[in-house]
Amino acid sequence: MKKHKTIMAAAFGLAFASGAAWADITVGVSVSATGPAASLGIPEKNTLTLMPKTIAGQKVNYIVLDDASDTTTAVKNIRKLISEDKVDVVIGSTITPNSLAMIDVAAESKTPMISMAASSKIVDPVDDKRRWVFKTPQNDQQMATAIVSHMVDAGVKTVGFIGFDDAYGEGWWQQFSAIAEARKLKIVANERYKRSDTSVTGQVLKLYAAKPDAVLIAGSGTPAALPQKTLKQRGYAGKVYQTHGVANNDFLRVCGADCEGTFLPAGPVLVADQLPADNPVRKTAQDYVSKYEAAFGKGSVSTFGAHAWDAGTLLVNAVPGALKSAQPGTPEFRAALRDSLEGLKEVAGAHGIFNMSPTDHLGLDQRSRVMVQIKGGSWQMVK
Repeated sequence: MKKHKTIMAAAFGLAFASGAAWADITVGVSVSATGPAASLGIPEKNTLTLMPKTIAGQKVNYIVLDDASDTTTAVKNIRKLISEDKVDVVIGSTITPNSLAMIDVAAESKTPMISMAASSKIVDPVDDKRRWVFKTPQNDQQMATAIVSHMVDAGVKTVGFIGFDDAYGEGWWQQFSAIAEARKLKIVANERYKRSDTSVTGQVLKLYAAKPDAVLIAGSGTPAALPQKTLKQRGYAGKVYQTHGVANNDFLRVCGADCEGTFLPAGPVLVADQLPADNPVRKTAQDYVSKYEAAFGKGSVSTFGAHAWDAGTLLVNAVPGALKSAQPGTPEFRAALRDSLEGLKEVAGAHGIFNMSPTDHLGLDQRSRVMVQIKGGSWQMVK
């Protein structure tokens, strides 16, 4: 018996030293599959079914919870995933308010978290709490810069702003207003509305009265269609811009003809087949599109599912390094995975090339964005 135990101990030591581990990797996910952000969360949830079932020879289990686009539920979900399900990493949530609310729990438990929401506040600055948090969507600052540049080139002088009355809208206001001021654009109106509102007539009347050359709507998903449809009904004839938060087909369906001609920045995956042959993201973007459409139908892909795909891509590249020093299910593995994520370089995702660092937990550069226009009910890349 003593000899048998010695052999087993030696075998375990050899396996551990070679990078193998005995426990499965457990990935917890909180996604907004219902509620106002469902048009964003559903393609993310769909994408999770395409995620790898093994990484570096290690089995991966996914536990997926719906937070219903609700901040309180998102916090409950991450607490459950960490305390009850003992996950090694958390992916989520879909939207900025939920992701911001989850940060404290991730930091307290020292569990790495990869957000699928846009606001730069989720990862910036990389302080004691945010050192555990990463994200895959482009920062609002990156996208705001693209919008302002397009406005200036188009001869826009005055702008009206209407955004969500939450962290997403406020983050966009802070970034856009600062960049617009630097580029000598005058903001003549600043309005807010809730994701669940069914009317924005009062806000739109104020925008219309200000007579801006262009209006920026800082919303996401199908709720972002409401201000634009109302502007159209009131006869507004200026340019309309949306954020990358509307880059899915559900938005096109709900907004319909009222969104014809709209400009927005988006991840390159949205127009993967329109990218130049030498674009460094074209191949990985097309790979995701082909896999998603094979599973869910032609034309079903959206940028939001690709944010989930990129979270999986980061894990595929980070897990092997973490397995060299610890096994899943342990605090040591979670810490090693955090360190490995922070050290990733030149990782090609569906939205861009990721280069993480101790001060940058997004790692995307300007290769992760293109300007598109809605024409004929579809997305057209602006050359």
